[in-house]
Amino acid sequence: PSATMPSNLSSAAAVLCLLASGSYAFIVPSGEAAGAQRSSSALHAERRDFFSQVATTVVGAGIVAGNVLGAAVEPANALGGGLKKVNARLGGYGLPPMNEIPGGFSPLLEIWGKSGNRSPLLVNFAHPLDWVVTLPSQDMNGEDGTIQAGEYAKGDTATLFVYQDAGPVANVAEQPKSFFENALIKSISQKGANIYQDFKVTNTEVRNGEYKDQKYVIVDFKYTLLTGAGFEVQRKGVASVTSVGDAVEVLWTATISARYKKLEPNLRSIAGSFRCYADGLNLVVPKKIEDEFA
Repeated sequence: PSATMPSNLSSAAAVLCLLASGSYAFIVPSGEAAGAQRSSSALHAERRDFFSQVATTVVGAGIVAGNVLGAAVEPANALGGGLKKVNARLGGYGLPPMNEIPGGFSPLLEIWGKSGNRSPLLVNFAHPLDWVVTLPSQDMNGEDGTIQAGEYAKGDTATLFVYQDAGPVANVAEQPKSFFENALIKSISQKGANIYQDFKVTNTEVRNGEYKDQKYVIVDFKYTLLTGAGFEVQRKGVASVTSVGDAVEVLWTATISARYKKLEPNLRSIAGSFRCYADGLNLVVPKKIEDEFA
């Protein structure tokens, strides 16, 4: 690591202070609202695990662009635990298990739509261990934001976009190229007021999911980002597109073109691991939110 020992110690102290004050510093709700809270017993267990890691290594902490707070340790997973725990939760929903994930990756399983203003979805994918996870925020007006993971300082992101205007699509695999272009442009434009140009879908590949013959379309794409400061940034990415419930769901991953060759295997692993489910969640989500997240 390039950081000096004093800066490492300062970062570690910052993390410890966050934990001591009760902040959950690994998965960060987007926006200013704190989102759903963990139970006190789960929080204490996570604190113990983290303190044991600090005993053997110095960790860093910082605030990342976009109101994302992250620590330079393995982020905790949404809905907890590693692959075995995630698969146990999937089994509890009557869903197929997650396939084996690449080394250096962490599984994520999270509900999008915990408030009445959204139709709930169960979202599952894998991401690199050192990426920071951001979750939707919750307040009196409902839920806002999305599920996201990334190394934001380097421009590496994986972001869920729920394209409700497109409505449910009976067979996403039969859609024309223009459908995926529109879905991805809409997905990317949610990031802010930046201007996008030269967007192009370069390849599509249909894959079968494990549940009810659900289809996923892997989409390669590239575009130019025009920033508010007037810079042009070439970006390339890989997305996975499906349709469940009352919308089209897109998990899009991207990085700057200069990093794409190095990051392409990771981006393809993220997109390939994406699974999204809607069946029965309207019945179980309200009670589970109250019991597990209140």
